Amino acid sequence: MTRPTPVNEEVFFDGRSLISETDLQGNITYVNRKFVEMSAYSKKEAIGQPHNILRHPDMPKIAFKQMWDVIQEGRIWDGIVKNLRKDGKFYWVEVHVVPKKNDAGEVVGYIASRKIPEKNKLALVKKQYEKLLAEE
Repeated sequence: MTRPTPVNEEVFFDGRSLISETDLQGNITYVNRKFVEMSAYSKKEAIGQPHNILRHPDMPKIAFKQMWDVIQEGRIWDGIVKNLRKDGKFYWVEVHVVPKKNDAGEVVGYIASRKIPEKNKLALVKKQYEKLLAEE
């Protein structure tokens, strides 16, 4: 799937339950209705795709490296992310990623839920991301 060309138009997330699940490699295995609404990808388009189809080019690579380092250790990761929609528009979310475990306690994937980022945290993160991007 080709990535859309970003356009500078924000779609505001209302905070209602936006959930996705991935396998251990980050390929999408489940999305809910709010994910479909916010990402502009249908369930059929999203399932099986790498979750990074949502990665906005304004996001520094180090942010996702840190996330992967944390979740691959079986820990929970929280962070603010700028996502790229299928139509090129963007939206900001605060993401909470938890390892998904089977009955034997083995990590078999990841579950991500989102909420509206606090304005003061978002302003700080935007500045940090600009600085990190300039260093990449």
